[in-house]
Amino acid sequence: MTAPAGVGVIGAGNISTQYLENLTRYADVEVRFVADLDLARAAAQAEAYGVPASGTVDELLARDDVDVVVNLTVPAVHADVGHRILAAGKHVWSEKPLALDAPAAAALLADAQARGLRVACAPDTVLGAGLQTALRAIARGDIGEPLTATTMFHVPGPESWHPSPGFLFARGAGPLFDMGPYYVTTLVHALGSATRVQAVASTSRTTRVIGSGPRAGEVFDVEVPTHHAALIEFGPGRSAQSTFSFQHALPRSGFVEVNGTEGTIVLPDPNGFDGDSALWRYGSDEPTVLPAQGAGYGRGAGVVDLVRSVRDGRTERASGALAAHVLDVLLAVRDAAETGRAVEIASTVAPVAPLPEGWDPAEATG
Repeated sequence: MTAPAGVGVIGAGNISTQYLENLTRYADVEVRFVADLDLARAAAQAEAYGVPASGTVDELLARDDVDVVVNLTVPAVHADVGHRILAAGKHVWSEKPLALDAPAAAALLADAQARGLRVACAPDTVLGAGLQTALRAIARGDIGEPLTATTMFHVPGPESWHPSPGFLFARGAGPLFDMGPYYVTTLVHALGSATRVQAVASTSRTTRVIGSGPRAGEVFDVEVPTHHAALIEFGPGRSAQSTFSFQHALPRSGFVEVNGTEGTIVLPDPNGFDGDSALWRYGSDEPTVLPAQGAGYGRGAGVVDLVRSVRDGRTERASGALAAHVLDVLLAVRDAAETGRAVEIASTVAPVAPLPEGWDPAEATG
């Protein structure tokens, strides 16, 4: 049995809790360092999850026992931090989005290739038992040929619960870039590479008010549209209608429906790892429920798949190439809304096969 891969984490904010809860339970990886600009926060997270060391980013990158670095920084510095990780000779797992623009994403992937390293990227919710059960159903033909899809993410906005939500309304975020990766990644898994986008956008308010935490009542600026509606084409006959919104008083989120020549499947929330699917056939009055089949873990599963892929010499499922294509789709939605014209998407990505039903990120392998 090979030794666990050493993992370091950069960024000890809210999302690090979900990663650390799982990564410290997975046998194929071992978290060895937590870094943050706030050294006390890094130390607190390390202590809470039994990680032996914490400190600065430079200290993490200098360690010889760290093979993969999980980049949980804010979107504006994802690419820059990714380059620093690669320069230190380590593989990258990045939170989404991979970068703020296509050239930055391409440069990061080229840097990794030149160094013989890997870049993988969230979301890894698509590797969860819920979505994988649905994707296996689509792959085996349960709805015939998949042709169209509908997705909805409609919420009032995260400022009511997030203690520091300003970055979610800044360049590189908004509902399109913050939540869009979950939905578009799922669509690419189900329908293949996207080819063209048309879209519209709006902004309901130019400022928002923090609703909880020590900064409650503070007003901050909204820098990006808070609603995008898109028509995404995926090749001959395949398309999706998708909305991403922080301006709905009536919350309706987590909805993904894929329609095919023989039926329709409603997938679970793409921002979760579990959940049943509902399969509808033509002429049926009730759906067939497809219970999620597979391991019930959360964030960090993609880090394990990256580690196993490096070890086994295969392409990781949550690859940087997939994330770069998803970013191209999101940028095309933004640009189509700004210009009022359809935007072609030049990039493509290889189809991603569903995971086998018995895949388990917590299993010791190798």
